[in-house]
Amino acid sequence: MGAALVWFRDDLRLDDQPALRAALERGWLPIPVYIHAPDEEGGWAPGAASDAWRRRSLAALSAELERRGSRLLVLHGPSLGTLQALAALTGAEAVLWTRRYEPAIEQRDARIKRSLRQAGLHAESFNGSLLFEPWELATKQGDPYRVFTPFWRSARAQWRVPETWDAPAQLPSPDAIEAPHDVSMDHALPAPVPAWDTGFWKRFNAGEAGAREALARFLGASLDGYAAARDMAAEAGTSRLSPHLHFGEISVQRVAASIIDAGDGVAPADRDRFLAELGWREFAHHVMHHFPHVPERDLDPRFEDFRWARPLQARLDAWRHGRTGVPIVDAGMRELWHTGWMHNRVRMIVASWLTKHLRVHWQHGARWFWDTLVDADLANNTQGWQWTAGTGADAAPYFRVFNPVTQARKFDPDGAYVARWVPELAALPLPARFAPWEQPDLLRRHAPGYPRMPQVDLAEGRQAALEAFAALKRTR
Repeated sequence: MGAALVWFRDDLRLDDQPALRAALERGWLPIPVYIHAPDEEGGWAPGAASDAWRRRSLAALSAELERRGSRLLVLHGPSLGTLQALAALTGAEAVLWTRRYEPAIEQRDARIKRSLRQAGLHAESFNGSLLFEPWELATKQGDPYRVFTPFWRSARAQWRVPETWDAPAQLPSPDAIEAPHDVSMDHALPAPVPAWDTGFWKRFNAGEAGAREALARFLGASLDGYAAARDMAAEAGTSRLSPHLHFGEISVQRVAASIIDAGDGVAPADRDRFLAELGWREFAHHVMHHFPHVPERDLDPRFEDFRWARPLQARLDAWRHGRTGVPIVDAGMRELWHTGWMHNRVRMIVASWLTKHLRVHWQHGARWFWDTLVDADLANNTQGWQWTAGTGADAAPYFRVFNPVTQARKFDPDGAYVARWVPELAALPLPARFAPWEQPDLLRRHAPGYPRMPQVDLAEGRQAALEAFAALKRTR
């Protein structure tokens, strides 16, 4: 039996794993390998939260492989050289992997595939991350979509529930051939920052089993009523599958099929709304593939001349650590720091505060999210920030400025989310919990350490943003 290197990347699962499936169906003995090479990711090497999740996910994958009779090689070094050396050592005939769509990785993988084939190896990649490859959907003119609604309409018209593949109960052991044993995750990946990630694991269980548990919990408790509950900050109304999808611990095809198979007990509006969220994830990856500059620059070229404010360090630090004086913004930023995650509605609110009221370029926010989110996905992170800033594909207009007090009253009506993450404000009566500066005596008495005023006056910040946008339009 010949051997194939199954190169795991952001697809840390055995279920519905196309590279592993191809190796087995073609009669190759699979040699599972993960190569840690953060310096190959361009300007977006994984952040600290991603590294913390990845260590646990790889440990879970390794345990699953060992339970089935195989094992995972975790290596650190240049990807191409490591694959070539490992293929020579083991006599592997092929290298198989699932595709990634980050610009630097797409270019790197193309070079790797070309070099491996030139060396006589079978090198092949598969779609294991998306419902559609980015080159499979286009407008009638043959252009990539830049607006979500027609993109998703086209995708839904063409999409068929796919056949998914179950991982086998047993796998052949790579010990039958010469494969290195003196490798370990501790040598390949950096150790997590001591104690910082403790709160992550009270909310999440990294790994394939954790992904299945999250999907089952969502199907059983939150899919019914999702369309209404998904925006409520204090409720567990979202799936919280985003880190599992980012690390490929569950396939998006498996998730989509499970939602469609949920049955008549689920209202079509709830099912369609969640599928549309998968569609937004899809759209973000398609946009990044076709416009590879978007992680670094505005998709809308008009904003190259926009009058962004100078990013004052004290203001940025206050935003990062939940000290803006705006309770819903501070709650979101503290949730992020303690759990590695933030409710999606609150992500939009904190991003709007930074890019509109403070008029700070979205890159500063995107970089902070990149380092602190466990679901830090380059396509989704870029899409989310450019959408809120008004600079990206199908973006909210720049003149749409979220009022954080109005947003808090609507999506945290009983103040529970603010009380949880900004506990010094929990003793305030409800109206003051949304805008404590309006009742300074109460604020001074109950929360003397909390900022007396927001970083900027809400009306003045909004007006300055609108004036900057109006100036941009006049110069065009």
